[in-house]
Amino acid sequence: MAAPAGGESPLKVAVLGIGLIGGSIGLAARQRAGAHVCGYDPDAAVRARALELGAIDAQAPDLAAAVAGADIVFVAAPVAALPETVRAALASAGPGSVVSDVGSTKRPLRDAAADPRFVGGHPLAGAETAGVEHARADLFADATWYLTPTPATAGVLYERLHRLLVSLGAQPSAIDAELHDQLMACFSHLPHVFANLLVDQGRARVAGALDSGERLPAAGPSFRDATRVAGANTAIWADIYRSNRDALITEIDAAVRRLGEVRELLAQGDLAALAAWNEHARAARETLRGAGFAGGPVHELRVSVPNRPGVLAQIALALGREGVNIIDMALSPSPDNSQGIIALWLRGAEHARRAERLIAELGFPVAAP
Repeated sequence: MAAPAGGESPLKVAVLGIGLIGGSIGLAARQRAGAHVCGYDPDAAVRARALELGAIDAQAPDLAAAVAGADIVFVAAPVAALPETVRAALASAGPGSVVSDVGSTKRPLRDAAADPRFVGGHPLAGAETAGVEHARADLFADATWYLTPTPATAGVLYERLHRLLVSLGAQPSAIDAELHDQLMACFSHLPHVFANLLVDQGRARVAGALDSGERLPAAGPSFRDATRVAGANTAIWADIYRSNRDALITEIDAAVRRLGEVRELLAQGDLAALAAWNEHARAARETLRGAGFAGGPVHELRVSVPNRPGVLAQIALALGREGVNIIDMALSPSPDNSQGIIALWLRGAEHARRAERLIAELGFPVAAP
C-alpha cells in the first residue's frame, strides 16, 4: 500500500497499547503506508514518549477518542486485557472500521469474532526487549501475521486489513482460531516452558555443585540456545500460559510421554535405537525448516463469488489450512452488488495450482486471467 496520492486522505489507524508491538505498528503504518496514526495507552507518559519517537501522529486521552474515525484499529493490550479492550473498541468504532488485535491466543476473543468488523490477528514478531523505545518500522518485515476471520467477517474489511499488513512487510496467513492456539502451544508456549525448566534444573545443579565444592564447567552453547527465552516478561507470559492452558497441557502431556520413551531407550542402552531416534529428529527438523512461503513469481487468480457474508473468510481459511498464503487481494463488486470478483495474488506456480483446486472444491468459479 503506497502512500496516498496528492489530495487523497491518508488511511487512519488507531493503536491501543503503545509498547513494542503497538509502537512498531505505528511506525510501520506511518513510514510504509503513509497512514495517520492515533495512539492511546493507559500510561500518559507512554503516549507522550510514543509521540516524541514518531510512533504515532497524535495521542488520544482515552480509547473512544483514539478510535473515532479510524479505518483500522489495532488492540495491542496485554493478553488478559484483550477481550475487554476489544469489546470497548468495537463499541466505540464506527460501522466501517475493522478492529484487530495482536494477542498470541485467539480463542478468548471468540465473542468478539461474532462482530463482522473484528478479525483476530497475531504477528509472529517481537524482541527480547519491551517498550515503545525499542519499536521498529521493520519489525514485521517478512514475518507471518496470522489472521482468524470467521463466517461473520465482512470481506471488504478483511481486505483492508490484509492490504495494510502487506504494506507493513508482513505475510498475512488465515488460520482457524482453534488451530492457531494449538500450534502456538506447540511451537511457542511449550519451548518457553522447557526453557524455564532447564534453567531451574541448571540452577539446582549449580547450587549442588557449589555445596560440594566442585568446579563448575562453563555453560555450553546448546544450553544457552535452548534457554534464551527463559524467564520472558512475566507480566506478558503468565497471562499467555493461563489463556492457552488447555492446549499447553495437551502438549506438555505429549512431551512427557515422549520423554518417557527416550528414557526407556537410554535404560535399554540400544545404540541402534538411539541413533534412529536422533536421525528421526534430524529429518523432522529439516521438514520444519522447509515449511514456509514458496518463492517464485506472483500468480493471479480471479474468483467469482456471491455477495454474502463469510465468503472471503471461507476462501482464506481453506487456503491457509493447506499452507497457501495470499500475498495480496482485491474485491470488485458487480454493479448491483449481488456478486463480485476476488482477485488473489499468490507466490509460486505450485501455490497457485493448489489454490485453484481448493477454491474449485469450494464451488466457486476460478480462473487465471
